[in-house]
Amino acid sequence: MGNASESGIKPHSVRELGVGTLWVIGAPVRRCSARGTLTLQDMESRHERSLASALACGASASLVEEASQAMTARVRPVVALVSDAVYPYFRGGKEFRYHELSSRLGRRADVHIFTMKWWGGPSTHKEGHVTFHAVSRLYPMYAGDRRSFREAIFFALGCLRLLWFRFDALEADQFPNFHILTLRVVAWLKRKPLTVTWHEVWGPDYWRLYLGSRTARIAWFVEWLTMRVPDQLIAASDQTAARLRAILGDRASISVVPNGIDLEGIRNSYPDDARVDIVTIGRFLPHKNVSVLLDSVALLHASGLPVTCRIIGDGPLRAALHAQAERLGIAHAVDFRHDVWEQKEVYALMKAARVAAFPTTREGFGIAVLEAIACGLPVVTTSAPDNLARFLVARSTAGVVCGPAADDIAEALRQLLAQGDGRSSGAPTVQEPWLADHGWDAAADRVADALRL
Repeated sequence: MGNASESGIKPHSVRELGVGTLWVIGAPVRRCSARGTLTLQDMESRHERSLASALACGASASLVEEASQAMTARVRPVVALVSDAVYPYFRGGKEFRYHELSSRLGRRADVHIFTMKWWGGPSTHKEGHVTFHAVSRLYPMYAGDRRSFREAIFFALGCLRLLWFRFDALEADQFPNFHILTLRVVAWLKRKPLTVTWHEVWGPDYWRLYLGSRTARIAWFVEWLTMRVPDQLIAASDQTAARLRAILGDRASISVVPNGIDLEGIRNSYPDDARVDIVTIGRFLPHKNVSVLLDSVALLHASGLPVTCRIIGDGPLRAALHAQAERLGIAHAVDFRHDVWEQKEVYALMKAARVAAFPTTREGFGIAVLEAIACGLPVVTTSAPDNLARFLVARSTAGVVCGPAADDIAEALRQLLAQGDGRSSGAPTVQEPWLADHGWDAAADRVADALRL
């Protein structure tokens, strides 16, 4: 459990008990009386029995309560979470997942997030229940429109700093993979289990599309290897868990903890005054296919349906997407929003649309898709094999899963827009019953169980 200086708990003063002396020192207690010994280790494992023993030694009830409170603070578990990117400095699905889960896990454990130095000032700072530690300086995460190998390597080396940090549970994000090998060494040397959250399985075929044949072999080997070194995996969806088991076998230790959303916040939010026909939200990356959505909007305009579209997000393709909208002659009908920081504003802008579109070809889960469904929007997404958000849309009452081509998406949008919008702007959103399984509190409970908190 570590010593007093390592735990950060200051010694209590020595108190006279009448028949003996109880020394409460942080990792404590040396003796209770000549007739018996009581340690805080005993209290950790047998709380009720320890109180009875202390009282039998002659301790007052108030002093036993003080010792009990000191013991409770001492045994609060320490959780180390590792992710190269964190919310709100970087806004993506996995970053938002860590933001929501860490704040809830902080109610039952001391939560520390190890990341790059996204903030100014000291390398360690605390926000609410969570303490952030910078293990490396901030490196660009992307080289062009692809993840940076340089960032992945330097972040992995920085994770060696966890060798000098005491923790009870170690959990890491899947990306950018190399750090998992470092953390395996750290966990082995500190004799602690390593848990990794796996959002999506890329596999050799997608790596070839992403990097080309030669480099793809190395990248797939790294992914294959890093699947195997954790003690357990947490899959972000049933589909990802199935893909992992297909590679690792049925004996692999895999828990499923789907992403959550703020159901109450969505239910009680109201639409923004600036209404549009179509909305989408996400990082401006190639696989998100925002360019295909712009092509679909242009097709609808060409067919005599002058729809408006709001695109919320940012990323490496920002300038290219603006230029595409100008080239297609639809810039006047497209509202790019790169300034949306608060979730309540996201919900308001979503509810101000009639239809949500997510033309992505790869999605490990789809938090934004789930939020759109919870906002009461009919959702269009693609049938691409690696788009696991299609399972959420297929489960909704008003969603459409279509081909990934621009004309397929345009036709799906046309059909949904023709159905009209039956939502009432003056009442809270009525959400589909199955969404109740996707609250963040439930997700945090499942992660806590997996980490044995």
